[in-house]
Amino acid sequence: MSQSSDTQVPLLEFAGVHAHYGAVEALKAVNVHISAGEIVSLIGANGAGKTTLLSSIFGAPRASSGKILHRGEDISHMPTSRISRRGIALVPEGRQIYQEMSVEENMMMGTTPIGMAHFEEDRNTMFELFPRLKERRNQTAGTMSGGEQQMLAIARAMMARPELILFDEPSLGLAPLIVKRVFEVLREIAAMGKTIFLVEQNANHALKLSQRAYVMVNGRIHLSGDSAALLDNQDVRKAYLGLH
Repeated sequence: MSQSSDTQVPLLEFAGVHAHYGAVEALKAVNVHISAGEIVSLIGANGAGKTTLLSSIFGAPRASSGKILHRGEDISHMPTSRISRRGIALVPEGRQIYQEMSVEENMMMGTTPIGMAHFEEDRNTMFELFPRLKERRNQTAGTMSGGEQQMLAIARAMMARPELILFDEPSLGLAPLIVKRVFEVLREIAAMGKTIFLVEQNANHALKLSQRAYVMVNGRIHLSGDSAALLDNQDVRKAYLGLH
């Protein structure tokens, strides 16, 4: 008797994935799974391969072996445009907003995978989540503060109505108060029913937000488990939390 696919098939899964930049092997036999409705974090030192893992979902780089599965379907060699239309969105490291466009124009760009049919409704939802963006809707995005630009990058991703949002170092370069707000926003987004896969060097924040986590070292998954357990793990505390 068949069972519900949602209880059996992860929303996103890496199954023995290897990936290369030229001759350099950046991902080494990576196994990761994320179920619908979860917040899962990936922590590790700079250069561990965390961004590469996220980028490989969209094919940059492509998996050289193993499979990346979305709802059980192999997307390892799908065109990037098709992958984005499957309900997966990325908030990239460094924000990468369109600097010369207005806030509202950036949000329009976020609708590219799904079209403009829900633009006004979703824009208004984002303005409720980020009142500052409403105030600055006509402002050139590149003139805003780093924190405001991060909020815009998140809003732009949300405009595609994704079920899974990938966050790559959302706290990078931001002041502590803004970092706190970013993680509050992630919690609010999860409460909207979104699934979150978070890559973050701020291990303390990431582990407190997520239910499960992976620790990456030199392109491999070194540890995984419940986030609370990893917070108490002495090796994790020494290496990533500065605690003993």
